[in-house]
Amino acid sequence: MSTAIITGSGGLIGGAATNYFATHFDRVIGIDNDMRSVFFGKEASTRWHFEQLRERIPNYVHHDIDIRDRVAVEKLFKENGADIELVIHAAAQPSHDKAADIPHLDFEVNANGTLNMLEATRQSCPEAVFIFTSTNKVYGDTPNDLPLLELETRWEIAADHAYFAQGIDEHMSIDQTKHSLFGASKVAADVMVQEYGRYFGMRTGIFRGGCLTGPKHSGTQLHGFLSYLMKCAINRTPYTIFGYKGKQVRDNIHSDDLVAMFDAFRQAPRVAEVYNAGGGRFANCSMLEAIALCERITGNKMNYSLSDQNRIGDHIWYVSDLSKFKAHYPGWAPRFGIEETLSQIFDEFNTRNT
Repeated sequence: MSTAIITGSGGLIGGAATNYFATHFDRVIGIDNDMRSVFFGKEASTRWHFEQLRERIPNYVHHDIDIRDRVAVEKLFKENGADIELVIHAAAQPSHDKAADIPHLDFEVNANGTLNMLEATRQSCPEAVFIFTSTNKVYGDTPNDLPLLELETRWEIAADHAYFAQGIDEHMSIDQTKHSLFGASKVAADVMVQEYGRYFGMRTGIFRGGCLTGPKHSGTQLHGFLSYLMKCAINRTPYTIFGYKGKQVRDNIHSDDLVAMFDAFRQAPRVAEVYNAGGGRFANCSMLEAIALCERITGNKMNYSLSDQNRIGDHIWYVSDLSKFKAHYPGWAPRFGIEETLSQIFDEFNTRNT
């Protein structure tokens, strides 16, 4: 019985992956114990999502396992090892800011949890494809050293700096930079996934995400930029922009576009490969530009304010250069732009709250 294991199955990426791969495997085993509600409170709970998956997908099997529990993880893998062909590790403590309040928990989930998943895979199904959702925060604040121009609504790369015209590629150093504690724990996990590929020959893929987004995101103030912004626009909740005049730029990749990247890698896996995975030049926006789109979609004037204090280590401008992945997998291209994604988020909020 062909099997995929997906951690964080109630989250944005894990849920999208579950929906997609349930049509490609005999069985999808989801691992999610709703730690998101522990990190961010009840409003960020993912329980509604994995309960929805249970109801809608007949070949979905849910396990309420904490990835820090090595014994439970190893037991699950041993019981299903011969059938496991794909592991997608999407569970994480995902907040740049929250990590400073919970440094032990952040590292245990992000670094130790990833090691548990890797070793269980190596022991029980070493031929399985292992996909890891990393983050652009592994580059720390090095992107802030790039030459940037201030435009009316955004910061942008200087025209005479052609190397970064398409964004930031995988050659940027991850060393000697301020990552945030979250970024540091993800660096540890990122490098470990690479090492299991290089040292043991496992087929591991590392996807360093920009802002991951989509209609199933349980957005909250500390994580889920577009989702939380749209929630504030709908509810007229006050929103604070921290630093850079609201002109800081992020690329945003729709969950379905990221899962399509995963599938391309699954079909032609490589060993210890690292990819930047964001919206690239196709889907990026500044805070001010995103607010303008939310106002247009909702018809509401947003109640926002500007703070001069930027978040520690925050990026001023980050756009992923997708050239490497496109060269390896030329059949893939992003489908969802910023406005379409925000419209989907708006529709999902309305559906969920009616």
